[in-house]
Amino acid sequence: MSVGPEASGPTWPVPPKGGWTADDLDRLPNLPPHTELIDGSLVFLSPQTIFHSRAVSFFERRLEDSAPAGLEVLREFTIDIDQRNRLEPDVVVVPSAEILDPGQTRVPADTVLLAIEVVSPDSEARDREAKPLKYTKAGIRHYWRVENDKGRPVVYVFELEPATRTYTPTGIFHDDLKVSVPFTIELDLTAITARRSVPETP
Repeated sequence: MSVGPEASGPTWPVPPKGGWTADDLDRLPNLPPHTELIDGSLVFLSPQTIFHSRAVSFFERRLEDSAPAGLEVLREFTIDIDQRNRLEPDVVVVPSAEILDPGQTRVPADTVLLAIEVVSPDSEARDREAKPLKYTKAGIRHYWRVENDKGRPVVYVFELEPATRTYTPTGIFHDDLKVSVPFTIELDLTAITARRSVPETP
């Protein structure tokens, strides 16, 4: 009796009836890094571009330098919107009091002061449409969307309008970013794509 060849490649988990929940992300084995949950479906992220990696590192470092005491800056950390939505902004700012345990894997979205998404080719619709809607639903007051405009960063800044529960654009920044909320931040955005000098060989 012949035996057929075994299937090669990854095998993805079969979703339960009604879709996955936020708690499932901590239990499912062998998920790719940075898997998100949107409307009960798993979303796997594509490999990062150099622009994306540099931008995320830039905002993480600069916000850590600017944030007042009592705030924590987290890179690529998941937040709970509800049981069917667990998203992973590229950078978030949360009160330090929300970091309860070194083994913690997520924070409640309603504690997030600022969420930043750096747009990639595969994430345009999510970062421009789907995620902002969910962030407003969760009450996240400040949202920044970072776009790659022919190699130069453009930052779109939004603030939650409480009466309508929608984001209102408060600025578009190209070379320099200066805002007073959620705290005073001044950034030289040209540093994101500035080439590092190569040391001369002796």
